[in-house]
Amino acid sequence: NDGSDDSQFNMLKKLELSIENHHVLIDYCKHKNIQFLSTAFDLDSIDLLKSLGINLFKIPSGEITNLPYLQKIGKMNTQVIVSTGMCVMQDIEDAVNELVKSGTNRENISVLHCTTDYPTAMKDVNLKAMLSIQSKLNVPVGYSDHTLGIEVPIAAVAMGACIIEKHFTLDRSLPGPDHKASLEPKELAAMVKAIRNIEQAIGSETKEPTETERQNILIARKSIHLSQSLEEGHVLTSADLIMKRPGDGISPMKMQEVLGKKIVSNLAQEHKLNWEDLE
Repeated sequence: NDGSDDSQFNMLKKLELSIENHHVLIDYCKHKNIQFLSTAFDLDSIDLLKSLGINLFKIPSGEITNLPYLQKIGKMNTQVIVSTGMCVMQDIEDAVNELVKSGTNRENISVLHCTTDYPTAMKDVNLKAMLSIQSKLNVPVGYSDHTLGIEVPIAAVAMGACIIEKHFTLDRSLPGPDHKASLEPKELAAMVKAIRNIEQAIGSETKEPTETERQNILIARKSIHLSQSLEEGHVLTSADLIMKRPGDGISPMKMQEVLGKKIVSNLAQEHKLNWEDLE
């Protein structure tokens, strides 16, 4: 034994929160209108969180194959978020099925795609797996992020994530294993702001011009004009035509209908054609 277990235990002991600490945090969250959430890593901790009135349980990646743990959470029929680091799809299906079998409504389950590696390299993120989870299990999906920076969670939201988990610290230089891969307050604020922007930017699946674009159509698009002055009775050829702004005349897409037509009066160079000019 190299003492590493002992030192990890001592480290965790120092970081341990008392029940009083939990009450302080829960009250502060209520005051700030934030939902308090803590993750249980064993059966006793589930009881502790339940006694504190927690009604949303997060299952960490390491517990997704812990059947007694899944059954205990499943029986409570609360909202459940399942993290899926180190999983293949079957592991996730099995865990979700156990939760449902134990008494949790399927509608109450959300699943986070995750890579258990601190920090996660970009090549290991595999955001598309989140979409596979969504289509396979038909549950709301999110992304639990351990990359450095904020761009991957923002991309996840653009791809349909409705929950983002991100490690957060007041100072990355504090002692302890997780600070280095965490965001500081300003970065977290920047991430949230970017995500809110992306949520607006996602829009609908309909491709259509916005109100502003509609006003710009006349300015930006072109109409059929004459490249030179022409006399009455002239039969139009492509050499006679030039496509110029604004877009409130005959559309260049109608060029074939214009070619071969006679003009009914003398027309000046640059004249914007309209149907009344044509025989």
